[in-house]
Amino acid sequence: MNTTKNLDKTEGISKLKKLVETITTCFFCTDINNQNGSTTTVVTAQEVDEEGNIWFFSGLDTDRNRNIELDKKVQLFFSDTSKNIYLVLNGEAEIVIDKIKMEKLWSPFLKIWFKDGVVDTNISLIKVSSIDAHYWDNEGGKMVNFIKMIASVVTGKDFVDAVEGKIKI
Repeated sequence: MNTTKNLDKTEGISKLKKLVETITTCFFCTDINNQNGSTTTVVTAQEVDEEGNIWFFSGLDTDRNRNIELDKKVQLFFSDTSKNIYLVLNGEAEIVIDKIKMEKLWSPFLKIWFKDGVVDTNISLIKVSSIDAHYWDNEGGKMVNFIKMIASVVTGKDFVDAVEGKIKI
């Protein structure tokens, strides 16, 4: 029922953009060698750029930033259970102070955390460069694919549009 489709460079970046734009919210894991989940935070992705880097806003004083300064390896987990779309990404994070980039990515919603906007003294960006990723994309959503699964059982033909694979950038 699942089709495997591994993607490189251009196709991979395009798929990464589509998935992250659809899901946006992710579990951002630092200190991954610790593996106990205590360093995982929920963040919202702002953009996937043309090189496949994922950008986030973050406070300079956060444990997330402190952990990245000690070890740049991170894992990102994106999940949209209503659409049955998932992405797990291993990458390297970099803390970036770039007011022009911040202005480009800024949204009024961010004022909750950064009251002074892009001139806030505690604001930073995190750029995550992908090392590798794995995705599951059940195109059509959960309910549509459930109906297709039933039709597949009844007819003996595969109607489910599930695709999974690796993304290498």
